[in-house]
Amino acid sequence: MEYIVRILSTKPVTHNVKRFRVEKPSDYTFTPGQATDVAINKPEWKKELRPFTFTCLPGDPYLEFTIKRYPDRKGVTNELHQLKEGDELILHDVWGAIEYKGPGCFIAGGAGITPFLAILRNLKAMNKLEGNMLFFSNQTQADIICEAELKDMLGENAMFVLSKENRPGYIFGRIDKDFLHIHLNNLQQEFYICGPDAMVLDIMEQLTALGAKAEGLVFEK
Repeated sequence: MEYIVRILSTKPVTHNVKRFRVEKPSDYTFTPGQATDVAINKPEWKKELRPFTFTCLPGDPYLEFTIKRYPDRKGVTNELHQLKEGDELILHDVWGAIEYKGPGCFIAGGAGITPFLAILRNLKAMNKLEGNMLFFSNQTQADIICEAELKDMLGENAMFVLSKENRPGYIFGRIDKDFLHIHLNNLQQEFYICGPDAMVLDIMEQLTALGAKAEGLVFEK
């Protein structure tokens, strides 16, 4: 099913990420972590669907997406970042396999943080953040989406890993087997993983090799 909605507001989040708030259809519901396919309501873009995760709460009176721009591709994200209040998007049905199953470790790479934003914000609203931690990998500090908010929610349980910038207060390197071995003390907890496909597959292999249970790995299938 298609839903045509107007953009209510846009706001920069980082140098290449924007927050879009749009109208919420009356019969539209989702679970934190889920996504939908989005298109721009212009003749030349209507058939160009891309998946984006909701970053608002289910009870909010609007829908929100936090979208990274890839200007070199000259595609949908680049065009989305040119849109203004009043422009229209086409939403489709809700889908997604990432959902909260209990306290655990969230592992994200870049824009892969978006399903976790909705989950963590929802847990905060219910006062149920305790027992969760986050490993968030980016190239530089400037790339980190919602860094201050994540620190506020998780405190010392939010660890930020930078692969191309060595800065005090951040971990320099990558989320690999050595990193996981050092920073994990419970392999029987839930693991929520989202990011580039190669990163997700690699981390799942590393976690399994370290002894994590396969049924405890939550990712987008």
